[in-house]
Amino acid sequence: MKISNKMTQELNIEQPIIMAPMFLVSNEAMMKAAIESGMMGVFPSLNFRNEGELENVLNNLKEYKETHPEFSGNYGVNLIVQRSNPLYEKHLKICIDHKVPFYITSLGNPKPVIDLAHSYGAKVYCDVTNIDHATKCAKLGCDGFIAVGQGAGGHAGPSPLHLLVPSLKYHFPEIPIVAAGGIANGKGILSALSLGAMGVSIGTRFINSTESSVSNAYKQGIIDAKMEDIVLTEKLSGTPCNIINTPYAKKLGYKQNWFEKLLSTNKTTKKYFKMLVQINGMKKLEDAIRPNNYKTLWCAGQSVELINDILPTKEITERLLRELDEAYELLQQELLAVNLSK
Repeated sequence: MKISNKMTQELNIEQPIIMAPMFLVSNEAMMKAAIESGMMGVFPSLNFRNEGELENVLNNLKEYKETHPEFSGNYGVNLIVQRSNPLYEKHLKICIDHKVPFYITSLGNPKPVIDLAHSYGAKVYCDVTNIDHATKCAKLGCDGFIAVGQGAGGHAGPSPLHLLVPSLKYHFPEIPIVAAGGIANGKGILSALSLGAMGVSIGTRFINSTESSVSNAYKQGIIDAKMEDIVLTEKLSGTPCNIINTPYAKKLGYKQNWFEKLLSTNKTTKKYFKMLVQINGMKKLEDAIRPNNYKTLWCAGQSVELINDILPTKEITERLLRELDEAYELLQQELLAVNLSK
């Protein structure tokens, strides 16, 4: 089944799939594999925080794309646009200087990204979890929405995709929608497309790719976990974030105490307190992905329920597309059977 729509055409990709940006997981090898597989590979700029790292990976990806015209994928960057991100302005300038072709913005006002990206023809999709935020992003001129629903890894939304995507489609019929949350097989892709999405964003499935450099324990944790093992925590960034409910996560707790909530909402302190929470959270997560670390804080979505192996990205993508074809054919057969029975 060949899918070509406004999203795939504008983003210059063959498949309607975005490899979701994952903090401390997404790496250069995964982005190159996404490009080879015909997808859009996106990484958080915060994965490359040391001096010169972001410039280096952007140079490498641009060169890889240019020297492999036979590959039908593309690459982009995820920017946390909250004021509490101390590297936001620096990373945005680096990305603009390197003419990154695609951006996903999260957790703040995307206007500077949209304006600068559009100055050279790049596209900007905004993470949204409700109609109010989507309305603000649409008025600012965003090119698409990442509809983040229940069950997504990392910063999940409160609404199920079967409500969020059709609602966005109704209010913004001309803006491409990408469904994110709980998708790990072809049936999930077909379901999202049937709701009105033009594509899907898949993260957790690609943590268990061979190109992913997280610890084997993390990957095994995804295989062992079930959907009920995914819990929301406020302890890592101040914003509810989905993780695997490991013993260490239980020990750490999931909710901010009353004093932490006070600091995170007070006009005077919230910027700096959120920055402190995020820095501490990043350090905890960075420690957790390393081998032989008992402080297991592993971000993942509820799609762990459907993940049972570790495969190269290309094989994962080929399986997803094969499953999509099979799911579509099965649906046609079932609809035909219903019609014949009438």
